[in-house]
Amino acid sequence: MRYIDVFNGDADGMCALHQLRLAEPLPANAPAQLVTGLKREIDLLARVTVDPAAAGDIVVTVLDVSLDRNRVALDRLLAAGASVRYFDHHFAGAAPAHPCLHAMLDSSADVCTGMLVDRYLGGRYRLWAAVAAFGDNLIAAAQTLAAASGLDLVRSRTLRELGEAINYNSYGDSEADVMIHPRELYRALHCFIDPFAFHATSTVQALIERRRHDLAAALTVAPAFADFHCAVYRLPQAPWSRRVIGTFANTLAREHPARAHAVLKHNADGTFGISVRAPLQAPHGADTLCRQFETGGGRAAAAGIDRLPASSLDEFHSGFRTMQWQTHCVQPPNNDHNGF
Repeated sequence: MRYIDVFNGDADGMCALHQLRLAEPLPANAPAQLVTGLKREIDLLARVTVDPAAAGDIVVTVLDVSLDRNRVALDRLLAAGASVRYFDHHFAGAAPAHPCLHAMLDSSADVCTGMLVDRYLGGRYRLWAAVAAFGDNLIAAAQTLAAASGLDLVRSRTLRELGEAINYNSYGDSEADVMIHPRELYRALHCFIDPFAFHATSTVQALIERRRHDLAAALTVAPAFADFHCAVYRLPQAPWSRRVIGTFANTLAREHPARAHAVLKHNADGTFGISVRAPLQAPHGADTLCRQFETGGGRAAAAGIDRLPASSLDEFHSGFRTMQWQTHCVQPPNNDHNGF
């Protein structure tokens, strides 16, 4: 058999695969081919090639990668005869009805792919599911998983720091922007059953420190627009902006849970990359907004646009500001940016 593991390079995709391979280790003489990339490298199944003559002996496992964005490549693999297992929490659309596809899909706002794998495994490696959820900014869900594992607040915070550091490392326009390529970070992580031991490594500690430094720079940026319902931030053109955009968007979402946020960065080709967060008090609509644009996608609570032409900025701003961000908050958000 030939195994191919395809996973998003963020904390959720990485920890989802880690749980699965801890529970289902592969033969030493048949290691999986790892297909991954930076956070915005979504079209990963297009990189998988199979020989139809041997496809019946190929198992492709996909984690935390949008089925909707990879539909053509998925259909190609299934038609060739490959067996595909698919775990994901992004908008999927209608999954193909095929005997070789085994899909566990759930786009609920409070679920991540690591939690789907935890469900599949019956909680066997639940601490890693908590790391995945913390990395995806699902703090309440992650804390529930941590508490179910008997962790106190201090140890729960350690898992949160680990998840956020892994997630931070997935953002960048190129490999040069990040400290370590997600493929290599996964290989390092997969040596550890205990997430606390991995947290203590020099690699993770360096990521934590670099994340802290980049976030401090982002927190000096004032909003380009802000009202009770939403806020837009535009980061300067710099390497740290490319790395911190997701971390910054998550931080803003937590600090202002009644407000939607959009964080923009410059791309090298003159387009803009955008991270969108729905209000945490009503985590819906981010994917609906972003899918209106050609390279947009994501999930209900958190979505993004990979390459928005400058000519479409006004259209995005208008759509973002007029989106019906429904919240139940009766208290106005804290608009003191220095308090973030």
